[in-house]
Amino acid sequence: MAVARTPRRRWIDEGLRALAAGGPDAVRIESLAQAIGVTKGGFYGYFDNRRALLEEILDRWERDITDELIDRVESEGGDAKTRLRRLFTMVDSGDRLTTDVTMDLAVRDWARRDPAVAERLRRVDNRRMDYLRSLFDAFCPDPDDVEARCMLLFSLYIGEHFVVADHGERSRANVMELTLRLLLAPSS
Repeated sequence: MAVARTPRRRWIDEGLRALAAGGPDAVRIESLAQAIGVTKGGFYGYFDNRRALLEEILDRWERDITDELIDRVESEGGDAKTRLRRLFTMVDSGDRLTTDVTMDLAVRDWARRDPAVAERLRRVDNRRMDYLRSLFDAFCPDPDDVEARCMLLFSLYIGEHFVVADHGERSRANVMELTLRLLLAPSS
């Protein structure tokens, strides 16, 4: 009788959850095996060591929040404003891919202590900003305006989850729509 192996993806998925919950120190082979419900022996069929798993976790995080997200935004076409609206809607919708800011924050925290992770984060953030620039450039002729809008949108993605302020008679959804309208308005 053949024994079914735990898929490699399962180890990475569980590693991502552990990283988001407790940072890189929480990504421990024994803990992952326990969470998956297997012995740790299967781990070594896929990974040479914990560091190899951490690298694949970072690869997956980068792929999901950069390549896959951009592909999804671009897949339906439209002009730059349409694609920005789509991106904004995906981020604001609770979509797993775009709103797992917990993972993003865990990587940011890790980057403060690990120069290699910091360099990867810089590369990822630069790719994200380059993508935003390409969209805003299509309808904003002023490079300063483009950069400011990119920074505002990117900061909103990272920081919006921390803001718990009330908005008077406006709902959070109303304020987010107003924000998008402001970001997509013609340059002054």
